[in-house]
Amino acid sequence: MVEAYVLVTAAIGKVKNVAKSLDSLKSVKSVHIVTGPYDLIVLAEAKDLSTLTNVVMEDIHRIDGVLDTNTAIIV
Repeated sequence: MVEAYVLVTAAIGKVKNVAKSLDSLKSVKSVHIVTGPYDLIVLAEAKDLSTLTNVVMEDIHRIDGVLDTNTAIIV
Protein backbone atom coordinates (compact mmCIF):
# COMPACT_ATOMS: atom_id res chain seq x y z
CA MET A 1 0.00 0.00 0.00
CA VAL A 2 1.03 3.56 -0.72
CA GLU A 3 -0.14 6.44 1.49
CA ALA A 4 0.14 10.15 0.84
CA TYR A 5 -0.93 13.46 2.27
CA VAL A 6 -2.66 15.52 -0.38
CA LEU A 7 -2.64 19.24 0.39
CA VAL A 8 -5.64 20.82 -1.30
CA THR A 9 -6.36 24.43 -2.27
CA ALA A 10 -10.08 25.05 -2.68
CA ALA A 11 -12.11 27.87 -4.18
CA ILE A 12 -13.42 30.53 -1.82
CA GLY A 13 -16.69 29.43 -0.28
CA LYS A 14 -16.33 25.78 -1.40
CA VAL A 15 -14.12 24.33 1.32
CA LYS A 16 -16.89 22.49 3.19
CA ASN A 17 -18.39 21.06 -0.01
CA VAL A 18 -14.95 19.93 -1.19
CA ALA A 19 -14.30 18.30 2.20
CA LYS A 20 -17.60 16.41 2.00
CA SER A 21 -16.85 15.22 -1.54
CA LEU A 22 -13.33 14.14 -0.59
CA ASP A 23 -14.60 12.24 2.42
CA SER A 24 -16.86 10.15 0.17
CA LEU A 25 -13.95 8.84 -1.93
CA LYS A 26 -12.99 5.21 -1.25
CA SER A 27 -9.23 5.92 -1.22
CA VAL A 28 -9.50 8.83 1.21
CA LYS A 29 -8.87 7.82 4.81
CA SER A 30 -9.24 11.25 6.45
CA VAL A 31 -9.98 14.87 5.56
CA HIS A 32 -9.11 17.90 7.69
CA ILE A 33 -9.92 21.54 7.03
CA VAL A 34 -6.87 23.56 8.11
CA THR A 35 -5.51 27.09 8.23
CA GLY A 36 -2.43 28.24 6.34
CA PRO A 37 -1.43 28.06 2.69
CA TYR A 38 -3.70 25.05 2.03
CA ASP A 39 -7.37 24.60 2.83
CA LEU A 40 -7.52 20.86 3.40
CA ILE A 41 -5.18 18.01 4.24
CA VAL A 42 -6.23 14.60 2.97
CA LEU A 43 -4.76 11.21 3.84
CA ALA A 44 -5.13 8.95 0.82
CA GLU A 45 -4.26 5.30 0.39
CA ALA A 46 -3.91 3.17 -2.75
CA LYS A 47 -2.52 -0.22 -3.70
CA ASP A 48 0.39 1.28 -5.68
CA LEU A 49 1.83 4.57 -6.95
CA SER A 50 -0.01 4.35 -10.26
CA THR A 51 -3.36 3.97 -8.52
CA LEU A 52 -2.53 6.82 -6.16
CA THR A 53 -1.73 9.03 -9.15
CA ASN A 54 -5.13 8.18 -10.61
CA VAL A 55 -6.84 9.01 -7.30
CA VAL A 56 -5.28 12.47 -7.30
CA MET A 57 -5.64 13.24 -11.00
CA GLU A 58 -8.99 11.60 -11.74
CA ASP A 59 -10.87 11.69 -8.44
CA ILE A 60 -9.62 14.62 -6.38
CA HIS A 61 -8.93 17.09 -9.21
CA ARG A 62 -12.39 16.51 -10.69
CA ILE A 63 -14.18 17.68 -7.55
CA ASP A 64 -15.90 21.03 -8.09
CA GLY A 65 -13.99 23.66 -6.11
CA VAL A 66 -10.58 21.95 -6.08
CA LEU A 67 -8.10 24.45 -7.52
CA ASP A 68 -4.75 22.78 -6.83
CA THR A 69 -3.07 19.94 -4.95
CA ASN A 70 0.37 19.14 -3.62
CA THR A 71 1.01 15.45 -2.88
CA ALA A 72 3.48 14.23 -0.26
CA ILE A 73 4.00 10.46 -0.44
CA ILE A 74 4.66 8.84 2.93
CA VAL A 75 7.98 6.97 2.92
